[in-house]
Amino acid sequence: MIAVDRWTGEEGLLLRSVKRQSVREFAETLGISPRTVSHWRENPTRECRPAMAQILDAALARSTPEEQESFRLRLAAMRGETASSAGIEIAQPAPCTVVSYKFLPVYLGERLGPLYAAGAPRPSGPGGLEQRVLSGEHRTAHASTVHVFACGIALALLEEHQRVDSLTELALWRYRSYLTDRAWAGQRMTHLLEQHISAGKAVNPSPDPEYVLSVYELRDHSWTKAGLDPALQLLTTPSVLVNRQDPENIRPLGAGVEDAKFRDGWEHPEAVAFDGGASRGVAGWSGVSYHPKPDERALTTSQILALELDVQALWALSSHILSMIEEGQDPVMPPAFGWRFLRGAYVRLTTARPTETAQHRVMREAILATSELPDRLRAAQDALRDSNP
Repeated sequence: MIAVDRWTGEEGLLLRSVKRQSVREFAETLGISPRTVSHWRENPTRECRPAMAQILDAALARSTPEEQESFRLRLAAMRGETASSAGIEIAQPAPCTVVSYKFLPVYLGERLGPLYAAGAPRPSGPGGLEQRVLSGEHRTAHASTVHVFACGIALALLEEHQRVDSLTELALWRYRSYLTDRAWAGQRMTHLLEQHISAGKAVNPSPDPEYVLSVYELRDHSWTKAGLDPALQLLTTPSVLVNRQDPENIRPLGAGVEDAKFRDGWEHPEAVAFDGGASRGVAGWSGVSYHPKPDERALTTSQILALELDVQALWALSSHILSMIEEGQDPVMPPAFGWRFLRGAYVRLTTARPTETAQHRVMREAILATSELPDRLRAAQDALRDSNP
């Protein structure tokens, strides 16, 4: 990603040159008159008006990485300056502070009843799921809770604060901690079951969360927009920075990988960006990243967490139902949580509310699209309807 602080006719002509277009072709690309391009030749040092500068910014942003790199180097040479002093911003890795939220759900079914009775009431989220909360009692996390959903799902939520020198460092911590996080969540839920159900007797089988989903709130950092966009992309899909072939020995891919991702303005093809007003966010298959700004009109991280609690609980529930089918079993659920329950949750999550802001809507749609939850809910709903008409 490149940003030019001051566009003149010289910079405009340089962009045409690196794109190897004729005056007429370049004018058509920009949507301007060829006469304007010719005027740049006559008065190359005259500064472009703001509207024209925005057009050139957009044209540069749409250029190929090779064209952008050529423009960067030739502009620096034309001004007799280094790239950094030529007014060109080159995004690069930098230290940052993030708040990590990890979601670890597991299906407990009817065993969950006493835990639900012991939990503190909590308002329902966007999916309308009834839930209560128990203490997580994690030793090192900033905060930890176990959310108990009436539909049979227990979900451990960890809040951890991290200060890192690079996003590769954060990716290593993220994947290396998943094994211990899952073990802790299983142990905590086992302890709660023994405490409230079995009176100290062993719980069998022991709960074992199948996956971890992460939400990252980006706080302190030094990036401008050129660096912020790839940073959010990498926070959402950090797998491109590490080698995960051996889950017990996660390693960085190599020196220069993160630098190249920032320099090229990397975007994951399946990630979906969303706008929170002045804030920015990205949703992907394995997580969500968000950079909130202090604006009372902006989307808040707490709204993202409220949605993800319901999304991950329903994902785990539908996963349990579909797994039973794969194993050749007829899925059976309590009448209160049969196919009509899933249908209601589907409608609540996918239907816009009159009081819903545009920012919340685009966030909700981005998370639902990347999680593929609506398709799973429909499949699970159909399976339950066939087994329990």
